[in-house]
Amino acid sequence: MGIKSISGKSNLMQEMDYREEAKNGQKFRKLYGRIRDVFVPEMCMKHSTRRVLIMEWVEGQKLAEVNDLYLVEVGVYCSLTQLLEYGFYHADPHPGNLLRTSDGKLAYLDFGMMGEFRQELQDGFIQACLHLVNRDFDSLAKDFVTLGLLPPTAQKDEVTKALTDVFENAVNKGVRSISFGDLSGNLGRTMYKFKFRIPSYFSLVIRSLAVLEGIAIGFDPNYKVLSSSYPWIARKVLTDNSPQLRSTLQALLYKEGVFRIDRLESLLTESLRAKTEQYLARNGIKSTDSSVAIKQMISFTLTEKGTFVREILIQEFAKGLDALGLATMNYVSSSTSSRLPFAIQPSSTSMNAEDLTNLRTLRRLLQLLLKLQKQEYLNIEPRSGNVASKQEVVEEDVSLVLYEMTNVQDLLPLLSIIPELPLECQEELVRIPADLIGKLLSRIVARTIRRMFA
Repeated sequence: MGIKSISGKSNLMQEMDYREEAKNGQKFRKLYGRIRDVFVPEMCMKHSTRRVLIMEWVEGQKLAEVNDLYLVEVGVYCSLTQLLEYGFYHADPHPGNLLRTSDGKLAYLDFGMMGEFRQELQDGFIQACLHLVNRDFDSLAKDFVTLGLLPPTAQKDEVTKALTDVFENAVNKGVRSISFGDLSGNLGRTMYKFKFRIPSYFSLVIRSLAVLEGIAIGFDPNYKVLSSSYPWIARKVLTDNSPQLRSTLQALLYKEGVFRIDRLESLLTESLRAKTEQYLARNGIKSTDSSVAIKQMISFTLTEKGTFVREILIQEFAKGLDALGLATMNYVSSSTSSRLPFAIQPSSTSMNAEDLTNLRTLRRLLQLLLKLQKQEYLNIEPRSGNVASKQEVVEEDVSLVLYEMTNVQDLLPLLSIIPELPLECQEELVRIPADLIGKLLSRIVARTIRRMFA
């Protein structure tokens, strides 16, 4: 007999009524039965009664008894879609309720225990994952309040320190090495001190993911469910129109007005990683096909869902090109004045710290494009070494940017994919140069006016 649990409330009569379970199964099939390689049996509503449930027969083996990591990945994707897309999730996905069908699909059974995940909890869960991976433990403490794990009266500074102590070592190993089970276990040791509360929804959510990780570990001891989940979460935060997630993304990418390209790079490469790997596997393409990742990125940034990221990229390219123009003018002016027999006044277009940052960001953006072309998912190391003067710093940065620009020609063969893009994406691509030039001219005009009245 199933147990129906919606929003932490239950009713004994509903729990004993199989017509309610049939309704749950019908809704689950409608929402998730269309996911690739997911099978949800059909409920026979007209033949089901309060005491009898009639449903489609399913032939298969328990997922825990077959070595099929691909279906575990399908389960992780389906679980995240349940939790963070529609908010209606299977709250009892124990190994007996997950089957591998005879035609190789993941079948869900038993819809007696279901849960609902409200929008603010969905956003809070995504924010918590982002802040955890990016080591922002102060924001993570606030997320725990949003998720109802901590009372609003909790001392944030003390909680932040405790969370840092609990999670920092695990996070430093990288997102692909973080064990969901270990995180839960480590957190449990601090719960009593700070009066952690475990809402009913939270224990069910954790269990739904922990079960999948447990099944996978039986086949692959190194499997980590968070590694499989994070690409989906990264893509969600990059594409979702929720004001709360947009604000989170903005805060994640900018600190005191400075663009943190390493974080955008991480989100983009992670969001593309799973999608690219699925595309390669589905189409039988070798992983050495380097056009797939950049094709996925172009397609994403040109769609409506990629608008927010596209605007950020165009803005940062405009800033970088503006800084490159300033640096070039400085270099020409300095070279000219050094050959004159008389002294001239320093250039009024001298670069400040923000300009230097924008110049380096431009280089990182160019490197990011080249890395995606080559499918290299590694962080770019910052330039090292001491430089004698600001002038040498500028000259070195300009040289590095120009060097990266000479490599951009490696992307030219990818122009062949443009005809493969949907018509609306092609139209958006045509508009990008005009948008970039417009933003660049706006920056030049604004700077000129500022310096005229300075």
